Amino acid sequence: MTDSTIISKIWNLANVLRDDGVSYGDYLEQITYLLFLKMADELNKPPYNKNLAFPRLKDVEDKEIKGGELCNWQTLIGKRGAELEAFYAQMLRSLGTEKGMLGQIFTKSQNKIQDPSKLLKVINMIEQEQWSLMGADIKGKIYEGLLEKNAEDTKSGAGQYFTPRALIKTMVACIQPKPLKTIADPACGTGGFFLASYDWIAGNHSLDQEEKAFLKSKTFHGNEIVANTRRLCLMNMYLHNIGEIDGDTTISTSDALAADSGERFDYVLANPPFGKKSSYTVTNEEGEAEKEDLRYNRQDFWETTSNKQLNFLQHIKSMLKVTGQAAVVLPDNVLFEGGAGEEVRKQLMKTADLHTILRLPTGVFYAHGVKANVLFFDNKAASKEAQTKEVWFYDYRTNIHHTLKKKPLTTNDLEEFVKLYNPGNRHKRKETWSAENTEGRWRKFTYKEILERDKTNLDIFWLKDKSLTDLENLPDPDVLANEIIENLESGLNSFKEIMETLNGN
Repeated sequence: MTDSTIISKIWNLANVLRDDGVSYGDYLEQITYLLFLKMADELNKPPYNKNLAFPRLKDVEDKEIKGGELCNWQTLIGKRGAELEAFYAQMLRSLGTEKGMLGQIFTKSQNKIQDPSKLLKVINMIEQEQWSLMGADIKGKIYEGLLEKNAEDTKSGAGQYFTPRALIKTMVACIQPKPLKTIADPACGTGGFFLASYDWIAGNHSLDQEEKAFLKSKTFHGNEIVANTRRLCLMNMYLHNIGEIDGDTTISTSDALAADSGERFDYVLANPPFGKKSSYTVTNEEGEAEKEDLRYNRQDFWETTSNKQLNFLQHIKSMLKVTGQAAVVLPDNVLFEGGAGEEVRKQLMKTADLHTILRLPTGVFYAHGVKANVLFFDNKAASKEAQTKEVWFYDYRTNIHHTLKKKPLTTNDLEEFVKLYNPGNRHKRKETWSAENTEGRWRKFTYKEILERDKTNLDIFWLKDKSLTDLENLPDPDVLANEIIENLESGLNSFKEIMETLNGN
Protein backbone atom coordinates (compact mmCIF):
# COMPACT_ATOMS: atom_id res chain seq x y z
CA MET A 1 0.00 0.00 0.00
CA THR A 2 1.12 3.57 -0.67
CA ASP A 3 1.77 6.15 2.06
CA SER A 4 -1.35 8.10 1.14
CA THR A 5 -3.51 4.95 1.22
CA ILE A 6 -2.33 4.07 4.74
CA ILE A 7 -2.89 7.64 5.95
CA SER A 8 -6.35 7.66 4.36
CA LYS A 9 -7.25 4.39 6.12
CA ILE A 10 -6.17 5.76 9.49
CA TRP A 11 -8.14 9.00 9.02
CA ASN A 12 -11.28 7.19 7.86
CA LEU A 13 -11.24 4.96 10.92
CA ALA A 14 -10.67 7.99 13.15
CA ASN A 15 -13.80 9.60 11.72
CA VAL A 16 -15.85 6.42 12.22
CA LEU A 17 -14.80 6.29 15.87
CA ARG A 18 -15.57 9.99 16.34
CA ASP A 19 -19.15 9.21 15.39
CA ASP A 20 -19.15 6.78 18.33
CA GLY A 21 -17.89 9.49 20.68
CA VAL A 22 -14.19 8.56 20.59
CA SER A 23 -12.15 11.79 20.34
CA TYR A 24 -9.00 12.15 18.23
CA GLY A 25 -7.03 12.17 21.47
CA ASP A 26 -8.47 8.87 22.64
CA TYR A 27 -8.03 7.34 19.18
CA LEU A 28 -4.45 8.58 19.04
CA GLU A 29 -3.69 6.94 22.39
CA GLN A 30 -5.04 3.57 21.25
CA ILE A 31 -3.07 3.81 17.99
CA THR A 32 0.03 4.49 20.11
CA TYR A 33 -0.46 1.43 22.31
CA LEU A 34 -1.25 -0.90 19.43
CA LEU A 35 1.50 0.39 17.11
CA PHE A 36 4.05 -0.08 19.87
CA LEU A 37 2.94 -3.70 20.46
CA LYS A 38 2.86 -4.51 16.74
CA MET A 39 6.34 -3.07 16.10
CA ALA A 40 7.73 -4.92 19.12
CA ASP A 41 6.27 -8.13 17.68
CA GLU A 42 7.92 -7.45 14.31
CA LEU A 43 11.27 -6.77 15.99
CA ASN A 44 11.11 -10.13 17.75
CA LYS A 45 10.99 -11.92 14.38
CA PRO A 46 13.67 -12.33 11.68
CA PRO A 47 15.67 -10.50 10.55
CA TYR A 48 15.69 -8.41 13.75
CA ASN A 49 15.43 -11.12 16.47
CA LYS A 50 15.56 -8.54 19.28
CA ASN A 51 14.15 -10.92 21.94
CA LEU A 52 12.15 -8.13 23.57
CA ALA A 53 10.62 -9.42 26.80
CA PHE A 54 6.97 -8.79 27.64
CA PRO A 55 5.38 -9.59 31.02
CA ARG A 56 2.48 -11.88 31.77
CA LEU A 57 -0.80 -10.43 33.00
CA LYS A 58 -0.55 -9.01 36.52
CA ASP A 59 -2.97 -9.09 39.42
CA VAL A 60 -4.24 -6.07 41.37
CA GLU A 61 -1.01 -6.05 43.41
CA ASP A 62 1.02 -5.79 40.17
CA LYS A 63 2.44 -9.29 40.50
CA GLU A 64 2.66 -11.53 37.45
CA ILE A 65 -0.08 -14.16 37.35
CA LYS A 66 1.54 -17.59 37.19
CA GLY A 67 0.57 -19.17 33.89
CA GLY A 68 -1.11 -15.93 32.85
CA GLU A 69 -1.16 -14.90 29.20
CA LEU A 70 1.66 -12.79 27.76
CA CYS A 71 0.93 -9.09 27.27
CA ASN A 72 1.96 -9.00 23.62
CA TRP A 73 0.59 -8.58 20.11
CA GLN A 74 0.26 -12.27 19.31
CA THR A 75 -1.99 -12.85 22.32
CA LEU A 76 -4.08 -9.77 21.54
CA ILE A 77 -4.85 -10.63 17.90
CA GLY A 78 -6.26 -14.01 18.96
CA LYS A 79 -9.06 -12.42 21.01
CA ARG A 80 -12.58 -11.47 19.95
CA GLY A 81 -15.67 -9.80 21.41
CA ALA A 82 -16.00 -9.33 25.17
CA GLU A 83 -12.85 -11.45 25.74
CA LEU A 84 -10.86 -8.99 23.60
CA GLU A 85 -12.15 -5.98 25.53
CA ALA A 86 -11.43 -7.58 28.92
CA PHE A 87 -7.94 -8.81 27.98
CA TYR A 88 -6.96 -5.49 26.36
CA ALA A 89 -7.93 -3.50 29.47
CA GLN A 90 -6.02 -5.87 31.78
CA MET A 91 -3.01 -5.93 29.45
CA LEU A 92 -2.76 -2.10 29.36
CA ARG A 93 -2.77 -1.89 33.16
CA SER A 94 -0.13 -4.65 33.44
CA LEU A 95 2.22 -3.02 30.90
CA GLY A 96 1.95 0.33 32.68
CA THR A 97 3.84 -1.10 35.67
CA GLU A 98 6.94 -2.02 33.63
CA LYS A 99 10.21 -0.06 33.56
CA GLY A 100 11.89 1.90 30.75
CA MET A 101 10.17 3.11 27.57
CA LEU A 102 7.65 0.25 27.77
CA GLY A 103 6.31 1.43 31.13
CA GLN A 104 6.37 5.08 30.06
CA ILE A 105 4.31 4.39 26.94
CA PHE A 106 1.66 2.51 28.94
CA THR A 107 1.60 4.64 32.14
CA LYS A 108 -2.03 5.23 33.22
CA SER A 109 -3.22 3.65 29.95
CA GLN A 110 -6.90 2.82 29.49
CA ASN A 111 -9.07 1.41 26.73
CA LYS A 112 -11.27 4.22 25.36
CA ILE A 113 -12.79 2.15 22.50
CA GLN A 114 -15.59 0.35 24.31
CA ASP A 115 -17.08 -1.36 21.23
CA PRO A 116 -15.04 -4.61 20.74
CA SER A 117 -15.86 -4.73 17.01
CA LYS A 118 -14.44 -1.21 16.49
CA LEU A 119 -11.38 -2.08 18.56
CA LEU A 120 -10.87 -5.14 16.38
CA LYS A 121 -11.03 -2.96 13.25
CA VAL A 122 -8.18 -0.80 14.58
CA ILE A 123 -6.16 -3.91 15.51
CA ASN A 124 -6.71 -5.47 12.06
CA MET A 125 -5.72 -2.24 10.31
CA ILE A 126 -2.41 -2.19 12.19
CA GLU A 127 -1.88 -5.95 11.73
CA GLN A 128 -2.05 -5.61 7.93
CA GLU A 129 1.07 -3.43 7.71
CA GLN A 130 4.76 -4.18 8.30
CA TRP A 131 5.59 -1.04 10.27
CA SER A 132 9.25 -1.88 10.94
CA LEU A 133 9.92 -2.00 7.19
CA MET A 134 8.45 1.47 6.64
CA GLY A 135 10.80 4.43 6.50
CA ALA A 136 10.89 6.71 9.52
CA ASP A 137 9.67 9.55 7.30
CA ILE A 138 6.48 7.62 6.40
CA LYS A 139 5.70 6.51 9.95
CA GLY A 140 6.53 9.97 11.22
CA LYS A 141 4.30 11.62 8.63
CA ILE A 142 1.35 9.44 9.66
CA TYR A 143 1.82 10.08 13.38
CA GLU A 144 2.53 13.80 13.05
CA GLY A 145 -0.66 14.10 11.01
CA LEU A 146 -2.62 12.47 13.84
CA LEU A 147 -1.01 14.81 16.38
CA GLU A 148 -1.90 17.88 14.35
CA LYS A 149 -5.47 16.69 13.89
CA ASN A 150 -5.68 16.13 17.64
CA ALA A 151 -4.37 19.67 18.27
CA GLU A 152 -7.18 21.06 16.12
CA ASP A 153 -9.74 19.45 18.43
CA THR A 154 -10.16 22.50 20.69
CA LYS A 155 -12.34 20.64 23.20
CA SER A 156 -9.46 18.36 24.17
CA GLY A 157 -7.04 21.22 24.87
CA ALA A 158 -4.32 19.27 23.05
CA GLY A 159 -3.30 22.37 21.10
CA GLN A 160 -1.32 23.67 24.07
CA TYR A 161 1.11 20.78 23.58
CA PHE A 162 1.46 21.26 19.82
CA THR A 163 3.67 24.06 18.46
CA PRO A 164 3.09 24.84 14.76
CA ARG A 165 5.71 22.86 12.83
CA ALA A 166 6.49 25.77 10.50
CA LEU A 167 7.61 27.85 13.49
CA ILE A 168 9.65 24.98 14.94
CA LYS A 169 11.44 24.38 11.62
CA THR A 170 12.23 28.08 11.35
CA MET A 171 13.73 28.18 14.86
CA VAL A 172 15.84 25.09 14.12
CA ALA A 173 16.98 26.57 10.78
CA CYS A 174 18.27 29.62 12.69
CA ILE A 175 20.03 27.63 15.44
CA GLN A 176 21.39 24.96 13.02
CA PRO A 177 22.25 22.29 15.64
CA LYS A 178 25.39 20.22 15.05
CA PRO A 179 26.16 16.50 15.52
CA LEU A 180 27.44 15.20 18.88
CA LYS A 181 25.69 18.06 20.71
CA THR A 182 22.88 17.78 23.27
CA ILE A 183 19.45 19.32 22.74
CA ALA A 184 16.93 19.89 25.54
CA ASP A 185 13.32 21.03 25.89
CA PRO A 186 12.01 21.45 29.48
CA ALA A 187 8.37 21.35 28.29
CA CYS A 188 8.66 19.06 25.29
CA GLY A 189 4.98 18.33 24.57
CA THR A 190 4.76 15.89 21.65
CA GLY A 191 8.46 16.32 20.77
CA GLY A 192 8.27 18.71 17.80
CA PHE A 193 11.59 20.44 18.50
CA PHE A 194 13.38 17.10 18.80
CA LEU A 195 12.07 15.81 15.47
CA ALA A 196 12.88 19.00 13.56
CA SER A 197 16.39 19.05 15.07
CA TYR A 198 16.86 15.37 14.19
CA ASP A 199 15.84 16.08 10.58
CA TRP A 200 18.16 19.09 10.40
CA ILE A 201 21.20 17.22 11.72
CA ALA A 202 20.57 14.10 9.61
CA GLY A 203 19.78 16.12 6.49
CA ASN A 204 22.67 18.59 6.64
CA HIS A 205 25.57 16.36 7.75
CA SER A 206 27.14 13.13 6.52
CA LEU A 207 27.06 11.29 9.84
CA ASP A 208 29.55 8.59 10.82
CA GLN A 209 28.60 5.65 13.06
CA GLU A 210 29.45 7.47 16.31
CA GLU A 211 27.38 10.51 15.29
CA LYS A 212 24.41 8.34 14.26
CA ALA A 213 24.47 6.46 17.57
CA PHE A 214 24.71 9.72 19.54
CA LEU A 215 21.82 11.23 17.56
CA LYS A 216 19.63 8.19 18.19
CA SER A 217 20.13 7.79 21.93
CA LYS A 218 22.05 10.67 23.54
CA THR A 219 21.14 13.93 21.79
CA PHE A 220 17.64 14.65 23.09
CA HIS A 221 16.55 15.35 26.67
CA GLY A 222 13.20 16.65 27.86
CA ASN A 223 10.56 17.01 30.55
CA GLU A 224 6.83 16.42 30.20
CA ILE A 225 4.69 16.11 33.32
CA VAL A 226 1.43 15.18 31.55
CA ALA A 227 1.40 11.37 31.17
CA ASN A 228 -0.72 11.28 28.00
CA THR A 229 1.40 13.91 26.27
CA ARG A 230 4.66 12.23 27.31
CA ARG A 231 3.37 8.98 25.84
CA LEU A 232 2.69 10.69 22.50
CA CYS A 233 6.15 12.30 22.60
CA LEU A 234 7.92 8.97 23.19
CA MET A 235 6.02 7.27 20.38
CA ASN A 236 6.58 10.21 18.05
CA MET A 237 10.32 10.07 18.72
CA TYR A 238 10.50 6.30 18.31
CA LEU A 239 8.65 6.37 14.99
CA HIS A 240 11.22 8.94 13.84
CA ASN A 241 14.06 6.53 14.78
CA ILE A 242 14.97 8.19 18.10
CA GLY A 243 15.50 5.84 21.06
CA GLU A 244 15.19 2.06 21.46
CA ILE A 245 11.96 0.21 22.10
CA ASP A 246 13.56 -1.67 25.02
CA GLY A 247 15.78 1.17 26.22
CA ASP A 248 15.50 3.84 28.88
CA THR A 249 13.90 7.14 28.03
CA THR A 250 15.51 10.59 28.23
CA ILE A 251 12.09 12.23 28.71
CA SER A 252 11.67 12.92 32.42
CA THR A 253 8.33 12.91 34.22
CA SER A 254 9.44 15.54 36.73
CA ASP A 255 8.52 19.24 36.86
CA ALA A 256 11.46 20.95 35.15
CA LEU A 257 11.04 24.09 37.26
CA ALA A 258 11.14 22.30 40.63
CA ALA A 259 14.94 22.04 40.79
CA ASP A 260 18.15 22.44 38.84
CA SER A 261 19.09 18.93 37.70
CA GLY A 262 22.70 20.03 37.25
CA GLU A 263 22.73 18.88 33.61
CA ARG A 264 23.90 21.41 31.01
CA PHE A 265 23.06 21.33 27.31
CA ASP A 266 24.40 22.73 24.04
CA TYR A 267 20.98 23.82 22.77
CA VAL A 268 17.61 24.50 24.37
CA LEU A 269 14.61 24.88 22.06
CA ALA A 270 11.25 25.28 23.75
CA ASN A 271 7.71 26.61 23.76
CA PRO A 272 6.79 26.51 27.47
CA PRO A 273 3.08 26.09 28.25
CA PHE A 274 0.95 29.20 27.91
CA GLY A 275 -0.55 30.67 31.07
CA LYS A 276 1.10 33.26 33.23
CA LYS A 277 0.62 31.90 36.73
CA SER A 278 1.84 28.70 38.37
CA SER A 279 -0.57 27.60 41.10
CA TYR A 280 -1.66 24.62 43.16
CA THR A 281 -4.87 23.85 45.05
CA VAL A 282 -5.05 23.66 48.85
CA THR A 283 -7.97 23.14 51.24
CA ASN A 284 -8.62 25.82 53.87
CA GLU A 285 -9.98 25.33 57.41
CA GLU A 286 -13.56 25.51 56.12
CA GLY A 287 -12.87 22.66 53.70
CA GLU A 288 -13.00 24.94 50.65
CA ALA A 289 -10.56 24.55 47.76
CA GLU A 290 -8.32 27.55 47.21
CA LYS A 291 -5.60 28.24 44.68
CA GLU A 292 -2.23 29.46 45.89
CA ASP A 293 0.59 30.86 43.79
CA LEU A 294 3.45 28.45 43.27
CA ARG A 295 6.83 30.09 43.70
CA TYR A 296 10.03 28.19 42.99
CA ASN A 297 12.71 29.15 45.51
CA ARG A 298 15.83 28.38 43.51
CA GLN A 299 19.22 29.90 44.19
CA ASP A 300 20.07 29.88 40.48
CA PHE A 301 17.07 32.13 39.69
CA TRP A 302 17.49 35.90 39.64
CA GLU A 303 13.92 36.46 40.82
CA THR A 304 11.39 34.44 42.84
CA THR A 305 8.04 34.80 41.11
CA SER A 306 4.82 32.89 40.41
CA ASN A 307 5.02 33.94 36.74
CA LYS A 308 5.50 30.62 34.94
CA GLN A 309 6.98 32.21 31.82
CA LEU A 310 9.64 34.13 33.71
CA ASN A 311 10.51 30.96 35.64
CA PHE A 312 10.93 28.98 32.43
CA LEU A 313 13.16 31.71 30.98
CA GLN A 314 15.38 31.66 34.08
CA HIS A 315 15.43 27.85 34.08
CA ILE A 316 16.43 27.68 30.40
CA LYS A 317 19.30 30.09 31.06
CA SER A 318 20.49 27.74 33.86
CA MET A 319 20.25 24.70 31.57
CA LEU A 320 22.74 26.04 29.02
CA LYS A 321 26.42 25.21 28.84
CA VAL A 322 28.70 28.26 28.83
CA THR A 323 28.66 28.09 25.02
CA GLY A 324 25.00 27.04 24.84
CA GLN A 325 22.36 28.54 22.56
CA ALA A 326 18.62 28.94 23.12
CA ALA A 327 15.50 29.71 21.12
CA VAL A 328 12.33 29.96 23.20
CA VAL A 329 8.73 31.02 22.50
CA LEU A 330 7.41 33.44 25.14
CA PRO A 331 4.33 35.68 25.41
CA ASP A 332 4.43 39.48 25.28
CA ASN A 333 4.24 39.96 29.06
CA VAL A 334 7.81 38.67 29.38
CA LEU A 335 8.95 41.64 27.28
CA PHE A 336 7.22 44.43 29.19
CA GLU A 337 6.16 43.28 32.69
CA GLY A 338 7.67 45.30 35.53
CA GLY A 339 9.03 44.08 38.87
CA ALA A 340 10.47 40.59 38.47
CA GLY A 341 10.08 40.83 34.68
CA GLU A 342 12.28 43.90 34.43
CA GLU A 343 14.99 42.34 36.59
CA VAL A 344 14.95 39.09 34.60
CA ARG A 345 15.35 41.02 31.31
CA LYS A 346 18.25 43.03 32.71
CA GLN A 347 20.03 39.95 34.06
CA LEU A 348 19.47 38.01 30.85
CA MET A 349 21.05 40.78 28.76
CA LYS A 350 23.96 41.08 31.21
CA THR A 351 24.83 37.39 31.36
CA ALA A 352 23.81 36.24 27.86
CA ASP A 353 23.76 37.69 24.37
CA LEU A 354 20.07 38.29 23.67
CA HIS A 355 20.68 38.94 20.00
CA THR A 356 17.32 38.37 18.24
CA ILE A 357 13.58 38.65 18.88
CA LEU A 358 11.00 37.43 16.35
CA ARG A 359 7.58 39.05 16.92
CA LEU A 360 4.76 36.68 15.98
CA PRO A 361 1.19 37.48 14.89
CA THR A 362 -2.02 36.09 16.37
CA GLY A 363 -3.78 33.21 14.63
CA VAL A 364 -0.66 31.04 14.72
CA PHE A 365 -1.17 28.96 17.88
CA TYR A 366 -3.98 26.57 18.77
CA ALA A 367 -4.41 28.37 22.10
CA HIS A 368 -6.38 31.57 21.36
CA GLY A 369 -5.47 35.03 22.55
CA VAL A 370 -1.73 34.44 22.47
CA LYS A 371 0.67 37.17 21.42
CA ALA A 372 4.07 35.55 21.40
CA ASN A 373 7.70 36.07 20.42
CA VAL A 374 10.77 33.92 19.88
CA LEU A 375 13.79 34.97 21.94
CA PHE A 376 17.17 33.82 20.62
CA PHE A 377 20.11 34.10 23.03
CA ASP A 378 23.60 32.67 23.53
CA ASN A 379 24.99 31.92 26.96
CA LYS A 380 28.34 33.50 27.84
CA ALA A 381 31.07 33.24 30.47
CA ALA A 382 30.95 35.59 33.44
CA SER A 383 32.00 39.14 32.62
CA LYS A 384 31.85 42.62 34.18
CA GLU A 385 30.39 44.02 30.96
CA ALA A 386 26.94 43.19 29.63
CA GLN A 387 27.08 40.39 27.05
CA THR A 388 24.23 41.84 24.94
CA LYS A 389 25.47 44.61 22.65
CA GLU A 390 22.43 44.97 20.40
CA VAL A 391 19.08 43.26 19.91
CA TRP A 392 17.71 42.65 16.43
CA PHE A 393 13.91 42.64 16.00
CA TYR A 394 11.92 41.14 13.15
CA ASP A 395 8.32 42.39 13.23
CA TYR A 396 6.25 39.60 11.71
CA ARG A 397 3.13 40.86 13.49
CA THR A 398 2.13 44.31 12.23
CA ASN A 399 -0.19 44.01 9.20
CA ILE A 400 0.22 40.20 9.18
CA HIS A 401 -2.88 38.03 9.32
CA HIS A 402 -3.04 34.25 9.82
CA THR A 403 -5.74 31.73 10.70
CA LEU A 404 -5.20 28.10 11.61
CA LYS A 405 -7.35 26.64 8.83
CA LYS A 406 -7.61 29.08 5.91
CA LYS A 407 -4.22 30.76 6.16
CA PRO A 408 -1.89 28.80 8.45
CA LEU A 409 1.70 29.83 9.05
CA THR A 410 4.17 28.17 6.64
CA THR A 411 7.96 28.05 6.48
CA ASN A 412 7.77 30.23 3.35
CA ASP A 413 6.19 32.99 5.44
CA LEU A 414 9.32 33.13 7.62
CA GLU A 415 11.85 32.59 4.84
CA GLU A 416 12.84 36.28 4.81
CA PHE A 417 13.41 36.20 8.57
CA VAL A 418 15.81 33.22 8.33
CA LYS A 419 17.70 34.95 5.52
CA LEU A 420 18.03 38.20 7.50
CA TYR A 421 18.89 36.26 10.68
CA ASN A 422 21.90 35.05 8.68
CA PRO A 423 22.69 31.84 10.61
CA GLY A 424 25.99 31.32 8.79
CA ASN A 425 27.42 34.69 9.81
CA ARG A 426 25.19 36.39 12.34
CA HIS A 427 27.59 39.29 12.81
CA LYS A 428 27.10 40.51 9.24
CA ARG A 429 23.47 41.54 9.37
CA LYS A 430 21.89 44.49 7.59
CA GLU A 431 18.77 46.37 8.65
CA THR A 432 15.89 46.59 6.19
CA TRP A 433 14.44 49.52 8.15
CA SER A 434 15.86 53.02 7.64
CA ALA A 435 14.72 56.65 7.63
CA GLU A 436 14.13 56.21 3.90
CA ASN A 437 12.44 52.78 4.21
CA THR A 438 10.13 53.04 7.21
CA GLU A 439 8.34 49.79 6.28
CA GLY A 440 11.36 47.56 6.88
CA ARG A 441 10.61 44.74 9.33
CA TRP A 442 14.25 44.11 10.41
CA ARG A 443 15.74 46.60 12.85
CA LYS A 444 18.31 46.67 15.65
CA PHE A 445 18.39 48.52 18.96
CA THR A 446 21.53 48.94 21.05
CA TYR A 447 21.82 47.71 24.62
CA LYS A 448 22.03 51.35 25.75
CA GLU A 449 18.82 52.27 23.89
CA ILE A 450 16.93 49.39 25.52
CA LEU A 451 18.21 50.21 29.02
CA GLU A 452 16.93 53.75 28.60
CA ARG A 453 13.40 52.51 27.90
CA ASP A 454 10.92 52.46 30.79
CA LYS A 455 11.28 49.14 32.71
CA THR A 456 13.83 47.96 30.10
CA ASN A 457 10.82 47.34 27.84
CA LEU A 458 11.48 45.00 24.89
CA ASP A 459 7.92 45.26 23.56
CA ILE A 460 9.05 47.34 20.58
CA PHE A 461 7.10 48.33 17.44
CA TRP A 462 7.84 50.86 14.72
CA LEU A 463 5.62 49.90 11.75
CA LYS A 464 2.26 51.62 11.13
CA ASP A 465 -0.86 49.48 11.43
CA LYS A 466 -2.44 49.88 7.98
CA SER A 467 -5.83 48.59 9.12
CA LEU A 468 -6.25 51.86 11.01
CA THR A 469 -5.95 53.96 7.85
CA ASP A 470 -6.37 51.75 4.77
CA LEU A 471 -9.98 50.53 4.89
CA GLU A 472 -9.86 49.18 1.33
CA ASN A 473 -7.21 46.58 2.17
CA LEU A 474 -8.74 45.09 5.29
CA PRO A 475 -8.25 41.32 5.69
CA ASP A 476 -11.09 38.86 5.00
CA PRO A 477 -14.02 38.88 7.45
CA ASP A 478 -13.07 35.48 8.92
CA VAL A 479 -9.54 36.77 9.61
CA LEU A 480 -10.95 39.89 11.27
CA ALA A 481 -13.37 37.78 13.31
CA ASN A 482 -10.52 35.53 14.41
CA GLU A 483 -8.43 38.55 15.48
CA ILE A 484 -11.39 39.93 17.47
CA ILE A 485 -11.72 36.58 19.25
CA GLU A 486 -7.96 36.51 19.90
CA ASN A 487 -8.01 40.02 21.39
CA LEU A 488 -11.12 39.36 23.50
CA GLU A 489 -9.66 36.13 24.91
CA SER A 490 -6.34 37.83 25.57
CA GLY A 491 -8.18 40.60 27.43
CA LEU A 492 -10.21 38.07 29.43
CA ASN A 493 -7.05 36.24 30.43
CA SER A 494 -5.55 39.52 31.64
CA PHE A 495 -8.67 40.27 33.69
CA LYS A 496 -8.56 36.78 35.21
CA GLU A 497 -4.95 37.33 36.27
CA ILE A 498 -5.87 40.67 37.84
CA MET A 499 -8.76 39.03 39.74
CA GLU A 500 -6.49 36.22 40.95
CA THR A 501 -3.99 38.78 42.19
CA LEU A 502 -6.72 40.79 43.99
CA ASN A 503 -8.19 37.65 45.56
CA GLY A 504 -4.73 36.55 46.62
CA ASN A 505 -4.17 39.88 48.36
